[in-house]
Amino acid sequence: MKSLELEKSKAMIIVEIIEYVPDSVVIKTILKKSTGNINAVSIDTGEKLEEKTSPFDTFIQIIDGKAKIVIDGKSKLLETGQSIIIPAHARHSFKANDRFKMISTVIKSGYEENTV
Repeated sequence: MKSLELEKSKAMIIVEIIEYVPDSVVIKTILKKSTGNINAVSIDTGEKLEEKTSPFDTFIQIIDGKAKIVIDGKSKLLETGQSIIIPAHARHSFKANDRFKMISTVIKSGYEENTV
C-alpha cells in the first residue's frame, strides 16, 4: 500500500513539493496522523476554497504568492512568508486573486486541556 505522506528523513524544499495546476486547487498530504495533519495546498488564479469551519485551530503559512483569506467576515491579505492562525470554529475561506501555495497545519490534541 502506497503511503500518502512524504518520505520521512529526506530533506525537501517545501515550495517545490506541490505544483500549480491550471484552474485547480491541489492538496498534497505531508503528514497525516490521528492527532493532526499537515498539507501543502496550491490554488490557481481565480480559484477558491469555499467557506467552512473546523473544530480545531489551523495554522496557515503562505509559501508562494498572495492569498486572500476571510475569517469570520474579515478579509486578510497574506504574502509569501506570512502566517495566520485560524481559530477553531471560525468561518473561513480562501480566494486566489493571484495563484498561491500554502502549508496548512491542524493539531487535534490538547483541546481537552482547555475546557472550562
